[in-house]
Amino acid sequence: MPFRLAERAIVAGAFPAASLAVTSGTQLLALKAFGRFTFDPESPLVASATLFDIASVTKVVATTAMAMILYERGLLDLDSPVAGIVPEFISASPEARNDVRRQSVNVRMLLAHTSGLAAHEKFYLIARTPDQLFNAVCASTLTSDPGSRAEYSDIGFILLGVLLERIAGEPLKVFCQREVFGPLGMISTTFNPPTELRPQIPPTADERKTGCFRGRIIQGEVQDENCSVLGGVAGHAGLFSTSEDLSRFARAMLQGGRPILRPETVALFTRREATAGTHALGWDTPSTPSQSGKYFGPNSFGHLGYTGTSLWIDPERGLSITLLTNRTWPDCSNQAIKQVRPRVHDAIVEALTTQSGRNH
Repeated sequence: MPFRLAERAIVAGAFPAASLAVTSGTQLLALKAFGRFTFDPESPLVASATLFDIASVTKVVATTAMAMILYERGLLDLDSPVAGIVPEFISASPEARNDVRRQSVNVRMLLAHTSGLAAHEKFYLIARTPDQLFNAVCASTLTSDPGSRAEYSDIGFILLGVLLERIAGEPLKVFCQREVFGPLGMISTTFNPPTELRPQIPPTADERKTGCFRGRIIQGEVQDENCSVLGGVAGHAGLFSTSEDLSRFARAMLQGGRPILRPETVALFTRREATAGTHALGWDTPSTPSQSGKYFGPNSFGHLGYTGTSLWIDPERGLSITLLTNRTWPDCSNQAIKQVRPRVHDAIVEALTTQSGRNH
């Protein structure tokens, strides 16, 4: 039934390509690919090893994982002021220097999306280099008092990514390859896939229309425009992965973080923060209703990606579901994934429940 739902969604035009992985405990229960790269019947078929632009799932698999490791090693203090590590945050503009609230923004607020920074700004329209875009991020106006409310913020995670790099003394992509992807056997996961691999990756946007940012088909390079200006690597987006690789990451989280983290660290970062709405530290938790569906428990955690990707983990069920699509092809107007994703999740849980009943 879950597979049929995905196949029907493709026929209905929700997305052209999809890849699904389901794990239970340490077992990979299902790994299935659906559809073609585009809606063109002549485009390549998706395989289980197909790479997808996972968009904001980068926030947990790379950036938050890096934060968890640095925290565990005593290098990251969650209550440290951001400006103490990234002084540009209060020096980037006269307005920033004059806003005393910025001095109270700390690392925990960036992770929990309570920093007061806006959700998103089109910095790529004014910035042509990584330095220019990062300066625009640092100068970005606070839209609310720090710590007062939650607003999911790409801007905050761009800032967080740079902050973590400065603490670690190396680029995010280098740290994550050595400390996260390598140890977990996530052999395909990467920022900026090599040029020769790009034809093997489903495209995420057709920007050949007048007025579009890059003026070309976006395939094998990051869909997010701000991340593109930043060189394809940022705290909020840029990672490419397969559903199988992400299932490896999920199984590590289901095993209390082993072998890259301790259980108490995973518990701390996946627990909801006060004043943060459904947000934990980096991770999200189920809302009402939730994109994770109706069965994922209150201790579940996960994340969505703009391109139509998601990773959800339920520690009480010992279950993880990874669903990767390119729902933004040919443009980002199609929102059908919001109906499809929870239905697929629910069908998977119901199928597993039925199977479990038969086995007893």
